[in-house]
Amino acid sequence: MARSIKKGPFVDPKVLKKIAKLKPGDKTPIKTWSRDCVISPEMVGYVFEVHNGKNFTKVEIREEMIGHKLGEFALTRKFIRHGGRMQRELEAKTKVQESTSSSS
Repeated sequence: MARSIKKGPFVDPKVLKKIAKLKPGDKTPIKTWSRDCVISPEMVGYVFEVHNGKNFTKVEIREEMIGHKLGEFALTRKFIRHGGRMQRELEAKTKVQESTSSSS
């Protein structure tokens, strides 16, 4: 369920305080655990380190990200691969293609 229009987007006040302390265009990363904080226009150009539950992921804020949440850019799950016979066959084919293309 979306947040009420009357309330407006949630921007963590601690994050805004940290932005206010930095100079515009400063590339010093801002560490935050606030994944639900909505990206506002004041954040463009800054680098955030967003916690994903285990470690911090660097996120550089661009214009296209405005309106999204910080947590969308720091994934919490790491996809490795699907297992099984089909996956092994696909990997074998790609190895063969890579070896033939590199030797040519």
